[in-house]
Amino acid sequence: MIKMSSNTKKLSDIPFSVLDLVPILAGKTPADSFKTSLDLARHAEDWGFKRYWLAEHHNMPGIASSATVVLIGHIAGGTKSIKVGSGGIMLPNHAPLVVAEQFGTLESLHPGRIDLGLGRAPGTDQLTAMALRRDLRGSVDDFPQNVQELQHYFAPEDPAARVRAIPGQGLEVPIWLLGSSTYSAQLAAMLGLPFAFASHFAPAALQAALKVYRDTFQPSDHLKEPYAIACINAVAADTDAEAERLATTLYQAFLGVIRGTPNPQQPPVESMEDFWDASERYAVQQMLRYTFIGSSATVKEELEAFVADTQVNELMFASHIYDHKARLRSYEILAEIITK
Repeated sequence: MIKMSSNTKKLSDIPFSVLDLVPILAGKTPADSFKTSLDLARHAEDWGFKRYWLAEHHNMPGIASSATVVLIGHIAGGTKSIKVGSGGIMLPNHAPLVVAEQFGTLESLHPGRIDLGLGRAPGTDQLTAMALRRDLRGSVDDFPQNVQELQHYFAPEDPAARVRAIPGQGLEVPIWLLGSSTYSAQLAAMLGLPFAFASHFAPAALQAALKVYRDTFQPSDHLKEPYAIACINAVAADTDAEAERLATTLYQAFLGVIRGTPNPQQPPVESMEDFWDASERYAVQQMLRYTFIGSSATVKEELEAFVADTQVNELMFASHIYDHKARLRSYEILAEIITK
């Protein structure tokens, strides 16, 4: 059971976690990405991060986390105590029974360490969604029913049930709902489930979603009080100037999203002025509203203001940094900011 304090939260009071998109670097392979992700997870565990989540994406040349369940098993098997899970599994792409069996297996292998975060988008384009599902008769509109079906498969053993998740039944795999709008916030509140908001790419609806979630939350057997994670971007370095340089990798990635031309993750550049025009820069900055870039002092001040403003229960950091050592250093600084 997740518990929270009713007191006003400060940065030093809340857990902190990692969202890893398993980036494929320009000039590297997915195999390289899997090695660096496991290394990051091991460091994150040592630095006190609570969770390590991986996100389902398909047909994206810069992201290697398409087989999300396999990677969760890889990371959990290579670590000892950090919670590992999905941020998230895109439920429209999968039969709920299959998801229950997969996460029932993960939970059986790594008891008490597996999280199941669920999203209602396909995590890809419509053509790829068709290739994944073979047809599109399933709809995002089925999401509430599919979540409840999945919950049923994790319920205590029912000998009369004709379809059961084995393994899965009777296992307490925590289910989280993920969202970038108020839709999943409202559903999470109705079902009494924890909620994670994707403010790392959809910041506009964060405050509205948090309000809907908290105002309409109904306690359940899973959760007595609302519990919300905000996922945000962070690029921390020893100086503000170095962090700004490293962040150009993030800017290039989102510029590719806006243009519809995704690429492997690119190395940093000295200036973005030759890469985007004024309208593109504005669009990227709007998507990256909740992005924290700078030295320890700079990022700490901004994070303290963010937590005071949103009162989220947990922060989850995504760091789009090309150099692995610099990426590790960014997460190390983030851990130091919160714990010291």
